[in-house]
Amino acid sequence: MKKLVLLAFCVLSFGALSQAQNLKCGHINTNELISLMSERDSAVVKLQAYQTDLEETLEGMGTEYNNKLNEYQRKRNEWAPVVIETKERELTELGQRIQQFQQNAQQEMAQMQQTLMEPVIEKAQNAITKIAKANNLVYVFDLSAGSLIYFDDNVSLNLLPLAKKELGIPAEKVAPTQLQQPNAQ
Repeated sequence: MKKLVLLAFCVLSFGALSQAQNLKCGHINTNELISLMSERDSAVVKLQAYQTDLEETLEGMGTEYNNKLNEYQRKRNEWAPVVIETKERELTELGQRIQQFQQNAQQEMAQMQQTLMEPVIEKAQNAITKIAKANNLVYVFDLSAGSLIYFDDNVSLNLLPLAKKELGIPAEKVAPTQLQQPNAQ
């Protein structure tokens, strides 16, 4: 009986080991894929427009501060002490509002970027998942994460061409980092 259990264990172990050798892996650079997506381009345009609006508002606040500061410096000697004190307080408060606006603008830009890019990233992830399932892949490594030390291109399936097809990106379209530089001779 013990020999039968040992034999069964060996057969199951051998089967699991041979199955483990048939694991299929794939790889993709998600940053490259996302950079090729038209949805990313429209998100970047919206983000740039939002940033321009914030910069214009900040510039207006800066202009107002500089105008008040110049007036203060020109007329300081003519004003009564109570007016000087009031103008100094106005300048201080305006400076604080500008600083607060800058901090809020940075936070809002980060939030806007996340809001705009989230659906793009999700669409790319869904395409990768669909391709991985269709190709019976057990693992997909993201080359953009930078933690993969080695992969054999002959064994690992490059999902980028399949993801381009899945997302309707022309096969010949390349990321800006892939553009070949002319040879300097």
